[in-house]
Amino acid sequence: MSAVTTLTEDQLALAEVTLDFAQEQLAPYAVTWDQDKQFPVDVIRRAAALGLGGVYVREECGGSGLSRADGVLVFETLATGCPSIAGYLSIHNMVAWMIDRYGDPAQRARWLPGLCAAETLGSYCLTEPGAGSDAAALRTRAERDGDHYVLSGVKQFISGAGASDLYVVLARTGGAGPGGISAFVVERGDPGVSFGANERKMGWNAQPTRQVVLDAVRIPADRRLGTEGEGFRIAMHGLNGGRLGIAACSLGGAQSALDRSLTHLADREAFGARLLDAQALQFRLADMATELTAARALVRQAAEALDRGDPQAVQLCAMAKRFATDTGFSVADRALQLHGGYGYLSEYGIEKIVRDLRVHRILEGTNEIMNVIVARGLTESLR
Repeated sequence: MSAVTTLTEDQLALAEVTLDFAQEQLAPYAVTWDQDKQFPVDVIRRAAALGLGGVYVREECGGSGLSRADGVLVFETLATGCPSIAGYLSIHNMVAWMIDRYGDPAQRARWLPGLCAAETLGSYCLTEPGAGSDAAALRTRAERDGDHYVLSGVKQFISGAGASDLYVVLARTGGAGPGGISAFVVERGDPGVSFGANERKMGWNAQPTRQVVLDAVRIPADRRLGTEGEGFRIAMHGLNGGRLGIAACSLGGAQSALDRSLTHLADREAFGARLLDAQALQFRLADMATELTAARALVRQAAEALDRGDPQAVQLCAMAKRFATDTGFSVADRALQLHGGYGYLSEYGIEKIVRDLRVHRILEGTNEIMNVIVARGLTESLR
């Protein structure tokens, strides 16, 4: 990963440790995991042993207590080894943060130690078959029944579903719109919880994606996060950080593709000269590096804004997610082109990066919705 002079000594040390893990524990196996559709839970737990299972969770709850600025560094670096595993860890960490931020002391004590150690894996359940970009239109219900809630509905495209132990579920407890939504913690073993088939996907094959089916799942009322009607706000606050995580994963995957292109062009000759010495190809590399550096700067600016509670943080996170995921995919696609026919072969790993990064433009809110958020911020004062 390219050095940035604004990193502190602690951040540089964090990046070094994470990069070592990515290169030793992720990169050598990433293609095999993708081809075999293998979810390497043991490796995720090794990452957690380095403090990467509870990146944002306060230390007294078992977490690392890191900032968002630290977190985007972690996920970018992890993604140089495997964007799919880095992406799942970003989602897992979003779930842990939501419980740390909005859970009561008993909830934090119950779930956070396991999440931080990755002995408990977490998934985030907002999207439904008929409610993707329009998340406030979700139809999953949570009916109050004395000291319990009964949840019924279907969640779609859930990363880690079936393998994860714990699910933060957004469900409707009131009327239409965002004010009628509440957040709950559902455990895999709760009666009435089941899962759809593992989806056959273009990328992100090293983690499962399934429906989560809630068939009259009866849970104690103390599984609700926050107050009734607060769920949509909790979900959106979680997504601000989640968008930065996915943006950072796009940077890491694309940086890996760029680095591999440099090596490939240095090793290949055509018409009696190294490909790397062709000025036209050097200009392509320069464009790729420039765009990645610009995207990285925006992601870090957004992370710092979120850390300090800047009123513009929501728009900046949306900008960063949109720009970094578009840029990351574009850079990876051009890296494949620079590899020629070799880029299209699975053993080289470039086509896997392209496939993995494509979904980042959809995850955590599509890039079209990111533009809606940015435009809304620009025009709000004129309404």
